[in-house]
Amino acid sequence: MAAAPRADGSENVIATARHIVRSLATTSEAADDMMRILSAFDRRLSAVPDLFSPSSCAAGEDEAPSSAVDDEAPFSAVDGEAPSSSSVDGEQSEVDARLKAAERVIFHWDPSNPDSLLWDSPDTAAEYLSAVDEVLALTATSRGDLLACAEVTLQISISRLGDEFRHLMIQNTDVLDAENLHDSIQRLFLSFRSPTSDAAAEDVEGSPLSEQCVVARATTIALSETQIPNLIRPEAISDLRQIADRMITAGSRNDLCRVYTSVRCNILADCLTVLGADTVSSKEVRRMEWKTLDKKMKNWMQALKLVVGVISAERQLCEQILAGSDDLKEECFDEVAKFCVMHLLKFGEAIAEGQRSPERLFGILGMYEVLADVLPDIGDLFLGDSKDFICEEVERVLLGMGDAVRGTLVEFGNAIQGETSKKALPGGEIHPLNRYVMNYIKLLVEYSTLLNQLLEDGSIDGRDSSEGGESMTPVAHRVLLLMSYLEVNLEEKSKLYEDAGMQYVFLMNNVLYIVQKVKESELMVLLGDNWVRKRQGQIRQYSMQYLRTSWTKVLSFLKDEGLVGSSHGLSKTVLKEKFKSFNFAFEEIYKTQSAWKVPDPQLRAELRISISEMILPAYRAFLARFGGYLEGAWHSTKYIKYTVEDLEKCLADFFEGLPVPSSHFRRKLSLP
Repeated sequence: MAAAPRADGSENVIATARHIVRSLATTSEAADDMMRILSAFDRRLSAVPDLFSPSSCAAGEDEAPSSAVDDEAPFSAVDGEAPSSSSVDGEQSEVDARLKAAERVIFHWDPSNPDSLLWDSPDTAAEYLSAVDEVLALTATSRGDLLACAEVTLQISISRLGDEFRHLMIQNTDVLDAENLHDSIQRLFLSFRSPTSDAAAEDVEGSPLSEQCVVARATTIALSETQIPNLIRPEAISDLRQIADRMITAGSRNDLCRVYTSVRCNILADCLTVLGADTVSSKEVRRMEWKTLDKKMKNWMQALKLVVGVISAERQLCEQILAGSDDLKEECFDEVAKFCVMHLLKFGEAIAEGQRSPERLFGILGMYEVLADVLPDIGDLFLGDSKDFICEEVERVLLGMGDAVRGTLVEFGNAIQGETSKKALPGGEIHPLNRYVMNYIKLLVEYSTLLNQLLEDGSIDGRDSSEGGESMTPVAHRVLLLMSYLEVNLEEKSKLYEDAGMQYVFLMNNVLYIVQKVKESELMVLLGDNWVRKRQGQIRQYSMQYLRTSWTKVLSFLKDEGLVGSSHGLSKTVLKEKFKSFNFAFEEIYKTQSAWKVPDPQLRAELRISISEMILPAYRAFLARFGGYLEGAWHSTKYIKYTVEDLEKCLADFFEGLPVPSSHFRRKLSLP
């Protein structure tokens, strides 16, 4: 009794392999080569020790697989007559000869030797494709053992074509060159402008909040205005299409899809790496230094805009190469496009989940703008469920970035309030905190449209977005809130100065700086004239308080109180003491306040004029009234040291930030 056929169909496979070997192997060495080739495609063959034994090779030519006779359907009758045995044998012999001819071409190429490539020679490739076409035709018309042989041969040829397809795609990729990518970036989607001139020009290094914030905003160009680069060299498209068509016809859609998507995804991953947008985890983002992260954020914005164009080209590439199957074309495109988009979204998500550091805000806003800008373009590239999935993922990341923006603004306000450095700046100059915050806020209002969307809930920190009964935009309220934190902090820092006069000079310098920053930017539109006038009034008030604090005592020595007695007339002793006290007080103020710094030339001039109007007329009158009493007296110049002109020249040194008094006055002031 014959053994039952194996459930896995091994008998048919082994019988087919025997037929192929008998047909093509002329020597035992050739049989060994064929065993190696066939075993590479089906492990069941290598497990049969006597598959290529001499007895099997010596078997009769007419031996066929055991199931071939049972499976073979009878030929249909023509005009009621069955075909003759001789005609059937002739047709069978012709089909067998065609299969053997195709097999000789296909088996000539050893699949275990990847260095031997068909498409190195166009003629060889054309011959191989013709052989594959022949096998495809035979699988459609053959039966029984010939069909089994043709299917094995087809499997081998399609595997070979898959390898060739992979190699051709890699070899003809045209986007890996870094210079080419750089040109594409410049040509396609992004141009970066430098940070706002003031922010770039002013040195805020050493700010208690963070290092200088570098900002780059993206200006976009419509996709229709760009020229998408070639992803595959045009001359290779036809060869890839021919291979793909054969694989699709052979039913190897899954293999083709796997090869296509793996190659394209690997290539695009390399492109993103060249662009500096390689994969970074949330943990790595948290540990990254700011300069490195800032660069990666800018690279991400560049890469995102470029990838949108590349994905458009990917769809075109799929349509060119995979035109033989609409379903396969869409499947491959979806997988490659999703890979690119999700690759970039992972970094956006990591940024959104990262630290709420103030210096990151403008990078996040830039990323949000670019991502929101490309969302419609990305959505248009996908269809059906894939479109819904990608759009939902993009919107999810945008929501995360929006939360990060709001959280970072809160942290920025906390940082302003929490900056409690106790070291007073020499000269009462503009505090680095003031420079940093005002430049930060100036840049912030450039994103007013976006920020109004992100803060559109109408309340910030639980407060209503209105002031004085007038409705305000969320950005305006946020700016006022931040600036109020700054003003309170500066008021506290003024108290670090022991000299009350310097406290008011410090406040004048810093409030004027705030006013100037507002007037020269979009903040003026946001805050309005009333806000500016109020701060200008504060500066005038500080000026009067400075004069009263610094010069009231000096002015008191120029009054005639105590000079004229009721019985003894004018007291020269008291007069001498008044001149000496005035000289000493003025010299002390000169030594101190010539080292103070008022950077704004107009404020500096106004302060000098105010001092002159307060002191010089009083000194001139006092000198005219009482100076004659000391003329001719012993050492009169010891008491009357200065003319009015001398004092006026001395005042020209005030608020210049001089490390030492002017040499012109050292002798008169008796200074070293």
